[in-house]
Amino acid sequence: MLELLLCSLLTILPDYLFRRFGQGKRFGKEITLYSVWFELRWGIVTCLMLTVGLITMIFYYHPSTSSATLYYRTVPIVPEVNGRVAEVYVRGLSGEVEQGAPIFRLDGSTQEAAAESARRKIAEVEAAMVAARSDIVASEGKAQEARSALKQAIDELETKQELNRRGAGIVAVREIERLQNVVNGRQGSVAAAAAAKQTAEAQVSTLLPAQKASAQAALAQAEVEIAKTTIRAGVKGRVEQFTLRPGDIVNPFMRSAGVLIPDGAGRKAIAAGFGQIEAQVMKVGMLAEVTCISKPWTVIPMVVTSVQDFIAAGQFRGGEQLIDARQVVRPGTILVFLEPLYQGGLEGVTPGSSCVANAYTSNHDLIELGKLSATKKLVLHAVDAVGIVHAMILRIQALVLPIQTLVFSGH
Repeated sequence: MLELLLCSLLTILPDYLFRRFGQGKRFGKEITLYSVWFELRWGIVTCLMLTVGLITMIFYYHPSTSSATLYYRTVPIVPEVNGRVAEVYVRGLSGEVEQGAPIFRLDGSTQEAAAESARRKIAEVEAAMVAARSDIVASEGKAQEARSALKQAIDELETKQELNRRGAGIVAVREIERLQNVVNGRQGSVAAAAAAKQTAEAQVSTLLPAQKASAQAALAQAEVEIAKTTIRAGVKGRVEQFTLRPGDIVNPFMRSAGVLIPDGAGRKAIAAGFGQIEAQVMKVGMLAEVTCISKPWTVIPMVVTSVQDFIAAGQFRGGEQLIDARQVVRPGTILVFLEPLYQGGLEGVTPGSSCVANAYTSNHDLIELGKLSATKKLVLHAVDAVGIVHAMILRIQALVLPIQTLVFSGH
């Protein structure tokens, strides 16, 4: 409508003034409801053509969209293990939580039992180590006793053998053989005592420490499982719509416990979807303006900080079926991220709010280079100047939006 009024001032109005004052034709006389098309046909046709061209120029070089939203990230509160809720630390349906603060706790009786079993196993291994050290001392005593008995048997054998060498028949051959067998048996006792000592030392140095380490690892694992029963906030934020209560069953694969909204989420940027035809116009650094439903009668200056190079409607996931291009019913949009031009620009805007966004093309730097012809400069000046029409439309929308929402929305 504004474009039509503006163009009529440049076409229909001059045509009427020429008819009125140049040719003396008047409304109600020569110019009537039936003859207005014939009399003002040049102005009307030119107005329509100029209006279409102006609207095309405005919407192409200064794109607008109502698909702008202040998106924010949510973190699902999901435990790593299944279980029944034993205690809830968040009071009410919502509340602020600090990073690392407990949110709720699952029943950990099974994990506690496993931890206690591991502690008992560690105590048992430590007692076995004390007993093994005692066995080492006992083995040392037995080895000393066996060595003494062996030495005594050897002395007796050598004495008998010496007497037998000095005079034949003094000592019976059977006695010497018996002493030799005694020496051999006591040598085996010495070897057995040494082996028993080595076995006890191996238990103290290798086997029992390994068993203790395994028990400690089992205890550490049980403590980790116990820690998993207490679900804590990974980030600072706010828990919303938290209806979990003691006795509820929580399954990480089927049911989450709630939603955690990180602190500052939805306070930085607005994601806007512009038409595909504006893909060549949207550039990083373009100035923009938005007005949001949650903050009426306010126009917020923004700047384009990122333009996504891909259109989400064209994505597909490889599988066993071929893709038909006609499956994309609605054309996708160019995703653009807008950030406030001034600090605190989004204060008062509720995250998730729907907004209307305008982006404005600026050719000022290109014109200032001085490398363009006068015609191109004039055209670029005209392109930049018509952006004021879109700015006026946005402000009219900001004024009408609350009335349209509250009065004419049908609620």
